[in-house]
Amino acid sequence: MEYTNLLKYLAQIWVTPKENQDVEVINPTPLQLLGKGRQGAVFQLTDNICVKIYGEIQDCEREYYALSLGQHTELLPIVYERGRNYIVMEKITGINLREYLQSETLTKELSLKLIQMLVTFKEIGYERIDHHKRQIYLLPSGQLKVIDVGRTVWRDRTYPYPRKLLTSLGTKISILFLTHVKKMAPELYKEWKQYREMDNLARYIHGVISQEQLQNVENIASEATRPLLSIHEPAVFEWKLESMVRKIHKEETEKILLDQHIRSKHFAFFHEPSYLKQKEQPSTGKKHGSQNKYVFTIQNNRPSKQSYSKPIIENQNQSNVVVLFTKL
Repeated sequence: MEYTNLLKYLAQIWVTPKENQDVEVINPTPLQLLGKGRQGAVFQLTDNICVKIYGEIQDCEREYYALSLGQHTELLPIVYERGRNYIVMEKITGINLREYLQSETLTKELSLKLIQMLVTFKEIGYERIDHHKRQIYLLPSGQLKVIDVGRTVWRDRTYPYPRKLLTSLGTKISILFLTHVKKMAPELYKEWKQYREMDNLARYIHGVISQEQLQNVENIASEATRPLLSIHEPAVFEWKLESMVRKIHKEETEKILLDQHIRSKHFAFFHEPSYLKQKEQPSTGKKHGSQNKYVFTIQNNRPSKQSYSKPIIENQNQSNVVVLFTKL
């Protein structure tokens, strides 16, 4: 297909995102629609090349970045070109894992390939070390290829084990897969087991809490919180108020004293005879612009750090000076 024709077709195709649904596609071109999902739609260009058009530009940027991370591996489709809202890439010819497992069993060899897939995800820098079985393809050569990797990057929170993969495999096949993992990678199996147990516990607790329906929340905790109140006892209330003021005064006074202590030590250090003698030594003609940083650390109930800098003589051995004061 000529490049000018491709651009013309891409300009005519409309891909519109829908909330919690697959994208809506309007295609007046002869390009064949191969499939669509939440982020975009895929069209065939040649027997070996396809183009994915995205409903949101950010989704295009996100998947292009994810694909770029793995171009040196054989796990991801080859990227040929990227436009503002589309990516031209290798067309994957094979059968996805969901369709494959409908008629075939999960062998140890295939389980090992899935483990290696997760390892590759980790090595190339994906945040989500996981994938759905329908997005994992088996090629006639036995090699694995994965598609739709946009959601593996730019994530703040992810599951620390392949929950999506295990869930999509179904109960029976996921148990078989974990049996293979236990034999081939015992430590990995143990860690996944702990994460899954915590996952189940968290979901159980969430379910229990969600079932607690409060009918009337107004003043519901008034009686229960009465022991926390002191305003109804003027003497106690005044005593607590005075105690709080005294505590604030003590804390602020300690801050001032500590600051004065630091300043006095700092002043004394720079007026020591040894330092003044060094300062009086004749210049060697070198510039005196370098800085040496002195860090004074005060240890008390509320640790804090303050830093000071001073010019030094470059002929000296330069080193950080750490002075530790302990407040008794």
